[in-house]
Amino acid sequence: MTVTAADRTGAHTPEAADVITGARERIDALDDRIIGLIQERAAVSAVVQEARITSGGRRVNLSREMEVLNHYSEALGKPGTALAMTLLELCRGRI
Repeated sequence: MTVTAADRTGAHTPEAADVITGARERIDALDDRIIGLIQERAAVSAVVQEARITSGGRRVNLSREMEVLNHYSEALGKPGTALAMTLLELCRGRI
């Protein structure tokens, strides 16, 4: 059985399937960029943590993490808080 673009996209017309296919390609490219930015953020966070620990400080700065949580929450609402928590965990590990 041949799978059509309409089957892959759930669209009911070839035109809509084309729009969806193009948009999904853009989403995939954006996801790749987001993943790269998260990896870059994690690397920068490691530098910050190392400098803080080397200077005798703690690995985690909770007041800074609250700033990050508030920033994401203000920009994206409640889901932004969850996203920020995930980013913080990815970049500093579990506390």
